[in-house]
Amino acid sequence: MPLGLRSKKKDKSKETFRLVESEAAAPAPAAAAPARAASASRLQFHTQLAHGSPTGRVEGFGSARELYAKIAEAFRIDPAEIMFCTLNTHKADMDKLLGAQIGLEDFIFAHIKGQRKEVEVLKTDDVLGLTITDNGTGCAFIKRIKEGSLMDQTKIICVGDHIETINGKNVSDCRHYEVAKMLKDLEKGQMFKLELIEPMKAFEKLEPRSKGGTLPEAKISRGRETLRLRTKGPATVEEMPTEVEEKAIKKVDELLETYMGIRDIELAAAAVEAGRDKKNPDEFAVALDETLGDFAFPDEFVFDVWGAIGDAKQGRL
Repeated sequence: MPLGLRSKKKDKSKETFRLVESEAAAPAPAAAAPARAASASRLQFHTQLAHGSPTGRVEGFGSARELYAKIAEAFRIDPAEIMFCTLNTHKADMDKLLGAQIGLEDFIFAHIKGQRKEVEVLKTDDVLGLTITDNGTGCAFIKRIKEGSLMDQTKIICVGDHIETINGKNVSDCRHYEVAKMLKDLEKGQMFKLELIEPMKAFEKLEPRSKGGTLPEAKISRGRETLRLRTKGPATVEEMPTEVEEKAIKKVDELLETYMGIRDIELAAAAVEAGRDKKNPDEFAVALDETLGDFAFPDEFVFDVWGAIGDAKQGRL
């Protein structure tokens, strides 16, 4: 039975975002929003710029785009200057990237654009050895460089670098899977040029944080709950993923790298959530198409994701 991933054409709805004028201003209540979503809008998180800054507070956001706008407002910078955020460490640690979930005691560090650099590379191999991710707001950056790969030998290219242009074509507003495909499609045996932006360097005096400092009592008492950011709809306060879900999400993230050359925990979590109550791969494919149809995943990927979810449930991961 066909999976039907491309059976529907989705209309992309435009999202609008409302900024809180100041810390004293309360977010407008959403009449139809569930109670958990309403409480999520009142949560406050502490934040700093990763290269060093005073501590600010952000609240009233429901997506990565809204969060970046809040951080930019707190530090009076352009939201486009924020490359990515890490949790509880100022270092560009790709294992600590902010994704779809923020622990209620997490401290957010924002990494902003620093020095620009250019590099020309001769593509001598079909595989470059780069894994690409993005921040959800139009900034694709390098999450991993495979040891011994062509890009590993090009020392000017580093983990955390934002890929701004490929052969003069600006890709700043492209999603990570689009950038990964452009790099994959570069002709072997030809030179290509990348323009990159590295994160601004952190001050050595800053140290990683394991906790978020003094936060409101309501946040501390919630234990293992997290704030779940969503591309569409309000953020919600949820329990941390179970061990089974965490294993499935990790495996799906690995499959994304294998099939698409990207890493995206939020995307992996959304895929696992889509398959949570499904009874067979065709039901899962329909659910995946409804939530993530714009990615046009190949059928082989869908079957492997379904298998990973099943393996996690059966304790085989």
